[in-house]
Amino acid sequence: MTYSNAKTTGESLPRRKPPKMQGLSLNGFWNDQRFRNFAAQAIVIALVIGFFVYIFGNAQRALSDQGIKTGFGFLMDSAGFAIGESPIPFSASDTFLRAYGVGILNTLKVSFAAIVLASIIGVLLGVARLSRNVMLNRFASVYVEVFRNTPQLLQIVFWYMLAVQLPGPKQAFSLDGIAFLSNRGLAIPGPGEGSGFGFALIGLVIAAGLVVLLRRHLEKRLRQTGQKFNGLPLSIAIMVIVPAVIWTVFGTPSQIEIPALRGFNIRGGLQLSPEFLALFLGLSLYIAAFIAEIVRAGIASVNQGQIEAATAMGIKNSDVLWRVVLPQAMRVIVPPSTAQYVSLLKNSSLGVMIGYPELFNLNNTILTASGNTVEAIIIMMAIYLSLTTTIAVIMNWYNRSVQLKER
Repeated sequence: MTYSNAKTTGESLPRRKPPKMQGLSLNGFWNDQRFRNFAAQAIVIALVIGFFVYIFGNAQRALSDQGIKTGFGFLMDSAGFAIGESPIPFSASDTFLRAYGVGILNTLKVSFAAIVLASIIGVLLGVARLSRNVMLNRFASVYVEVFRNTPQLLQIVFWYMLAVQLPGPKQAFSLDGIAFLSNRGLAIPGPGEGSGFGFALIGLVIAAGLVVLLRRHLEKRLRQTGQKFNGLPLSIAIMVIVPAVIWTVFGTPSQIEIPALRGFNIRGGLQLSPEFLALFLGLSLYIAAFIAEIVRAGIASVNQGQIEAATAMGIKNSDVLWRVVLPQAMRVIVPPSTAQYVSLLKNSSLGVMIGYPELFNLNNTILTASGNTVEAIIIMMAIYLSLTTTIAVIMNWYNRSVQLKER
């Protein structure tokens, strides 16, 4: 059997002319699955937005009929009330907008501090839950069961009642005369007024980010070339030099205030109120119990054979944990930890029960003073949504960076 085609005769196949471009039509778009999905999502979003616009418009008309002013112009009006605890100067003559700023800063302050402490305690407890030391294991187990199975609000109120039952300033517990704990809160050494320590703290955060990038670069270099470089001296230099430069540029504060008893109160240094301490402990210790279980599950998900292989190579137990186990466990730990961090920030609104001036508490005062109930609630919802979304975006980015890369 013979074939008389181009392949047998050695002739080249004739090139097929590309099809002519046809004009775009609605049917062509509608036959595209991606376009249909996009159109369906756009329609749903438009309907949802239209529904809320309709509801908001009806609420505004109803309030206007009753002689109640509406709109967001009230933000520039004078607040008419003072705030007991504010990281920035605030007086009764300041605007409602500035009061919202104080609420956001107070919420971020207690939430960020609680996230840091909860993460540290959670990691330590999660590791302890897998320890062969019976006492350490039992302590971690009891901690998790107690704090995870009691209401968070109850814990916050407990710490607050404990704080206000402490002795007064004159009988305060003292640590060598440099720190004092009383029913007025905790007073520790801190920067004086007008100092640039806030900028130095920002520099410290920037330096920490640079150290993380340096470590990733060195690990990538080690995988590519096999050459190991000791980055510890350079990391220490970055952590010292970057904050020092920013500290110098923005004022170079030269003194630390030591708190001392003056009159009937302890003044000077950094003052942490009983409300802040109660909310801080209630948030961090409660969430730490959940993070401990997340860390334990993440470590348990690592293949036991890899741990045995690392041990057989003579790697120390501490290095096996921090360099072999935890890097692989992070892909399991990060996603549920993100949910816990978001929950912690939202639960900071429980500070309203003990009088801490966080966002929810101040928003209640603002809507009462201004009369703009609907607008105040919308602003509060938008702020919480923005803050929690920011945490989720950061943690999702970090989650992608620690995921195992497929070859």
